[in-house]
Amino acid sequence: MRSQPNVLGIVLAGGEGKRLYPLTADRAKPAVPFGGAYRLIDFVLSNLVNAGYNRLCVLTQYKSHSLDRHISQTWRMSGFNGEYITPVPAQQRLGPRWYTGSADAIFQSLNLVYDENPEYIVVFGADHVYRMDPEQMVDAHIASGADCTVAGIRVPRSEAFAFGCIDADADGLITQFLEKPADPPGTPDDPDATFASMGNYVFTTEALLDMIVSDADDNDSDHDMGGNIIPSFVDRGTAFVYDFKDNQVPGATDRDKGYWRDVGTLDAFYDAHMDLVSVHPIFNLYNRRWPIRGETENLAPAKFVHGGLAQESMVGAGSIISAATVRNSVLSSNVIIEDGATVEGSVLMPGVRVCRGAVVRRAILDKNVVVGPGEIIGVDTERDRERFAISAGGVVAVGKGVRV
Repeated sequence: MRSQPNVLGIVLAGGEGKRLYPLTADRAKPAVPFGGAYRLIDFVLSNLVNAGYNRLCVLTQYKSHSLDRHISQTWRMSGFNGEYITPVPAQQRLGPRWYTGSADAIFQSLNLVYDENPEYIVVFGADHVYRMDPEQMVDAHIASGADCTVAGIRVPRSEAFAFGCIDADADGLITQFLEKPADPPGTPDDPDATFASMGNYVFTTEALLDMIVSDADDNDSDHDMGGNIIPSFVDRGTAFVYDFKDNQVPGATDRDKGYWRDVGTLDAFYDAHMDLVSVHPIFNLYNRRWPIRGETENLAPAKFVHGGLAQESMVGAGSIISAATVRNSVLSSNVIIEDGATVEGSVLMPGVRVCRGAVVRRAILDKNVVVGPGEIIGVDTERDRERFAISAGGVVAVGKGVRV
């Protein structure tokens, strides 16, 4: 039995998430609540920990207080055998500047790499919804002899223009890495599909250090992993693609195998929630063999009184639905729906209160929003537009703590 390789995990969690405004008005994108009991960062951390990678550095920057607190409280490790998951805020280690890109974030945190001296470095993004066994990707990287391996998910070629796209040969060698191309390349075995980058990378440490240091000296670089570092490995001929369809996650269903969502916009965030609430969900949160670890509070179970009803919905602990109707919605913890209210096709974050007789349809309500008695959201688009953010797809988003 071969020994396990020495692997350090770096999670890039510094994104502002402007396209998710107002959900990111007061928090970093990876700290945005998701699925009733989680934060977006919980998916990548769960994947890494489930795979046995327990030395993880989370590089943060913008509005990181709630993210730092969540990691410290929810992801405490024992400390035995050198295990840790730690938030690493921007420290201006190299002078009076913050991170100027994802590659610069790693460059300014190279002390973490030198301290651990790993053989391989896993660099994953923090704001996607998916299950993956990273160990299988590391094994593929080692077997290929690559300096760099990029996880690629197959998307219809007609839709791939919105992603960083990978052109690879039949052996998996990446020949081009294209950022949002007008004419995306096909895959070697399917001209109608394209490998889209998942923002997940595995590197041989020595090769990454050499590339990161060289990039830091390039004044013309944007110091971005996808925009600069990966194309440089491609130019060297040492970058390979890892086909996400080959990843076998324990307990995955036929319906959610290979599921991956980039929830960078309000519409994508909303759609990912709607993927959860069907009888046979497109993404299954109930896989006990590959659990997603989230926030835990000492709360009473959800309660339904006076004929309160929830259909095709998820309802978090501590919530009370009283003589009200909830359909096709995701309710987080401590949500109160009062008598006569209706909530349909909506996402309600912790602490939301929908008062007597109010109607909420096709909306995202951030933490501690209060919808007053008889108020209507998601019915009159023009009226909503005067008060709230509305996505391109017509989803109403109400910011944290607003009283309507």
